[in-house]
Amino acid sequence: MWRKCLFLLAVTLSLQLSSFCQDDLQHTTEAGFTIGPMVFLGDLGGHAGKGTTFIKDYNMNTTKIAIGAFYAVYPQQWLGFRFSLNYGSLEGDDGNITNKGGDEETRLARDLNFRSKILEGTAMAEFYPTVFLEDEPDDVTGRLRPYGVIGLGLFHFNPQGSYRTSTGDIAWVDLRPLHTEGEGWAEYPDRKEYSLTQLNIPMGVGIKYFFSENVNISFEIIHRKTFTDYIDDVSTRYVDPTLFSKYLSPSQAAIALKVSNKSVNGYNTPGYMKNDKRGDPNNNDAYFTAGFKIAFRLGGGTEQRWRNSTHCPLLRF
Repeated sequence: MWRKCLFLLAVTLSLQLSSFCQDDLQHTTEAGFTIGPMVFLGDLGGHAGKGTTFIKDYNMNTTKIAIGAFYAVYPQQWLGFRFSLNYGSLEGDDGNITNKGGDEETRLARDLNFRSKILEGTAMAEFYPTVFLEDEPDDVTGRLRPYGVIGLGLFHFNPQGSYRTSTGDIAWVDLRPLHTEGEGWAEYPDRKEYSLTQLNIPMGVGIKYFFSENVNISFEIIHRKTFTDYIDDVSTRYVDPTLFSKYLSPSQAAIALKVSNKSVNGYNTPGYMKNDKRGDPNNNDAYFTAGFKIAFRLGGGTEQRWRNSTHCPLLRF
C-alpha cells in the first residue's frame, strides 16, 4: 500500500513540476544550506515508560548535527518544489534511560546501543497556505510565512554497535554483517536481510522570514517515516547464540556474541536468553530534523513578474 502511495506521489510531483516549468520558463529558483539537530526515534534509548517512535523518546545527549544543501523551484506563490541532499548521524543508547521503575527497566537491562551516519536525498513539495490570505503577497520583505512540506526521500545508513575488547577498550563494529538477529539465516525464514538503502517519507512544518527579496531564513521540523526497523539493528527477538559460529568466522562470532546481547551476563542467566524479546517489530524506526535553512535567490529571467524571492513569478493568463 505504501509503495503505491510513494509511486503515485512521485509521479504527481514530476508531472506538476514539468507542467509548471513548461508553462513558465521564467520561474524563480533559489539555493541554500541547512543545519540543525538530527534525532533518532526507534527501539534503542528513550525515556521512562514504554518506548515510542515519537518526540516523547527524544534524548538530548544523542542528538547530532546534520547539514544539507538544497535547490528549489517555485512555480506558484503558494507552491514550491525542493530537492535536497543531507548528511548527519543517528544514535541510540539504552544507557541514557532514567529508571523510574516502569516499562523502561526492560530496555535498561537490554543495554544496547548504536550509531550510524545518514546520507539522504529528498524531493519535497512546499505549501504556503497563508498566501491566499495576504493583501499584497508580492510584498515579501519582512514577512513571516508558515508552510508545510511532504515528499519522498532515499537514505543510506550503516548501524554500528560498541563492545569492550580484551584490552578493555571500547571498539565499534558494523552490525549488519554480524546478523545479530539471524537475518537471512535458514533457522529464521521470516527475518530477511535488510538493505542499507531505504525509502522514507519526509513531512513537516516550518516558518519562513524574508529579510529581502533575495534572502530568506526558515526554521522547520521534518519527521521521516521509514519502512525499516533496522536503522538501529534491533527489531525482534534474540537469536540462538550457537548459530554465530555456524555462519560467521570465529573472530566475527566472538564479536557478534558481545554486541548482540549486552544484558548483564549476555546469553547466560540472569541476562536475556534466545527467543526473548529484543525489539518491537510492529513499529518501524523513524528520525527527524529541526533545521535552520538560509536561501538565496538565483534569478528568474529578465522579466521580473513576481518579486517574491522564494517563488516563481505568478502565472498570467
